[in-house]
Amino acid sequence: MSNKNKTYNRKKVVTLFFFCAITFVLLTVRLVDLMIFQSAYYTDKAEDLHERERSIKAARGRILDRNGVVLADNKTVCTISVIHSQLEDKEEVISFLCEKLELSEEFVRKRVEKYSSMERIRSNVPKELGDEIREADLPGVKVDEDYKRYYPYDALASKVLGFTGGDNQGIIGLEVIYDEYLSGEEGTILTLTDAAGIEIEAASEHRREPVPGNDLVLSLDYNIQSYATQLAKQVMATKEADRVSLIVMNPKNGEIMAMVDVPEFNLNEPYTLTPEYEALRAREEARKQAAKERQAAKNGEETGVPEEEKKSEEELKQEKLNGMWRNGCINDTYEPGSTFKVITAAAALETNSVTLADTFSCPGFIIVDDRKIRCHKVGGHGAEDFTKGICNSCNPVFVTLGLRVGADRYYDCLKQFGLLERTGVDLPGEAGTIMHKKDAIGNVELATMSFGQSFQITPLQLATTVSSLVNGGKRVTPHLAVRAVDELGNQAESFEKEAGRQIVSTETSETLQMLLEKVVSEGGGSKAQIEGYSIGGKTATSQTLPRGSGRYIASFVGFSPADDPEVLALVVIHSPQGTYYGGQIAAPVIRQLFENVLPYLEK
Repeated sequence: MSNKNKTYNRKKVVTLFFFCAITFVLLTVRLVDLMIFQSAYYTDKAEDLHERERSIKAARGRILDRNGVVLADNKTVCTISVIHSQLEDKEEVISFLCEKLELSEEFVRKRVEKYSSMERIRSNVPKELGDEIREADLPGVKVDEDYKRYYPYDALASKVLGFTGGDNQGIIGLEVIYDEYLSGEEGTILTLTDAAGIEIEAASEHRREPVPGNDLVLSLDYNIQSYATQLAKQVMATKEADRVSLIVMNPKNGEIMAMVDVPEFNLNEPYTLTPEYEALRAREEARKQAAKERQAAKNGEETGVPEEEKKSEEELKQEKLNGMWRNGCINDTYEPGSTFKVITAAAALETNSVTLADTFSCPGFIIVDDRKIRCHKVGGHGAEDFTKGICNSCNPVFVTLGLRVGADRYYDCLKQFGLLERTGVDLPGEAGTIMHKKDAIGNVELATMSFGQSFQITPLQLATTVSSLVNGGKRVTPHLAVRAVDELGNQAESFEKEAGRQIVSTETSETLQMLLEKVVSEGGGSKAQIEGYSIGGKTATSQTLPRGSGRYIASFVGFSPADDPEVLALVVIHSPQGTYYGGQIAAPVIRQLFENVLPYLEK
C-alpha cells in the first residue's frame, strides 16, 4: 500500500474516532441532564401515564325562598362506568349490567367492548341500585356518586326556577342565570395503574374534594307563590282561559314575591309535555289553521298543508317544549288596554296637562282626524271631571289627555318612565316593548296609545312601571335573587336592588295613589274592594291580536295600602270564555289574593 493511501486511512480513523468521542460526550451530557436535572419532570410524566383521573361532582347549591323553604335541592345518584383494561369477564359484566340497569345487551356490549380509558354506561342511577352494583365488586366496573337536581314541589314556580341538564348545568330560569354561583367546583380522584391500565391495589388514591355551590336565596315566598298558582289555575279552569299570568311584587324595591304563568310544567320531568299545554297548543294551531282557511277562501286559493305537518317529529317536539317552557310574564308581550291609562294619567299630571278640576264631555266617542274612537259606554259618560274620567275608564278623556300632552312629550314620558327599556329582571329571554317610533306617532296613533292599544309590553313591564309610579316615583328593578350564601351560611354575594332614578314627582305619585284608590272604591275596580283595607288599582279589557278574532284579555293591576303601597299584583287572563271584562273577572282574583296575602304579610 502506498504511503498516500496509508495517510488517507489514518485520517479516516482519526476522524471517526473524534466523531465517536464527540457523540459519546453529547450522549453522556444528555443522559446526565435527563437523570439529574430533569428527573423530577420525567418522574411526574411517568406517573401521569399510570394515573387515571375520575371527577367527583360538586353538590349544586340549593334554591331557597325568602323564609328558607327549599325549592330546588339535590338527590344523591350514581354514575356506572367500565374500564376496559380492568375487565376480567366481559360476558358476566354485560349480563349483570343489562339486568340491573334494564338496558339492552347491544347497548351495554358496545360500551363494554370499546377500547377506552373509561366508558360511561349510565348516569342518574338511584343510589340504592348503585350501592348494589358496587357490592357485586366486579373488576372493571366503577360506581361514582353524583348529584341529580330535585324539585320538591314539582311544577311550583317552574318557569321561574328553571331546571338543569344531564351535566347539572342550568338550562332555563334562575338555574341558568345564577349557574356560576350554584354550580360549585368538581373534585378529582387520581388512581395509580400499571402499564396495562390495571389499578395497583397497594397504591393510595389521591383525592381533591369538590367544593359545593352556593345556595341562592330568593325574594319569592313559597306560600304566596302556592296561593297565586292555585288562584291562576282556578280562574283558568272556570273561565276556560288559554293562559293566566299573575305577578306579586314589592313596589318599593322590586322584589318579586310570586310569579305564575299557567299552565306550568313538572320540573322533575321537564321534557314531558303536559296535557294542559298539549291542549293549549292544539287550540292555537286550530285557530291558525282556521284563519288561513278563511284567508284562502277569501282569496280563492287552496289552504295548503298545515305548518305542523311540514316539520319533523323531533323539530315539532322541541318547538312544543320551548313553548311549554316560555314564561308569559316576561317572554311574551300583549296590548295592555286600560291598565295603561295609569301611565297616560302620570304623563298628563307630570307635564301639567291636566288638573283634578278639569272637566270633560263624553258623548260615547271622540273624533281624531278621520277616525271615530268609541268609548266602552256606548251612550257616553256625559260631563265628568278628571277623577270621574279615570274611575269610569273613559276613552275620550284619555284620548284628550294624550293629545294635550302631544306626541313628543308623551314619547319622552314613556322613555322617562323606563317603558322603552327592558326591566332588567334576573330571568332569561325578557322581551322588549314593541312601540311606535317617535316620528311615526300621529294623532291617531297617539290617541290609541293613550288608552293602551297599538303597541305591546310584557306583564312584568306593566307591573314594574305602575310600581314605580305609585311608590313615590322611583323606578325599581324587578328581581328574584336576594343573596348567595356558602355552605356555612356566610353571604357570598348580595343581589339586592336599590330604587333608581326619580321618574315622577312625589306629588304626581301621591295623586295617582288617590285616583287609583277611587277606581276601586267608586269605579270599575269595585270588585277588588276588601273591608278594612285600602286598595288602589285599574282594570283593563283588551283584544287579542289580530283584532276581530273574538278573543279578549282581561286584566287588573292592584296595590295596597293605597297611600303607601307595599304589595302590588297584576293578573292577566288570556282568552276567557263567557264574561271577559277585567272588572268582572280579573279584579276579583286580586281581591282573593289580597284577602290572604295582606294578613299573611301583616299589612
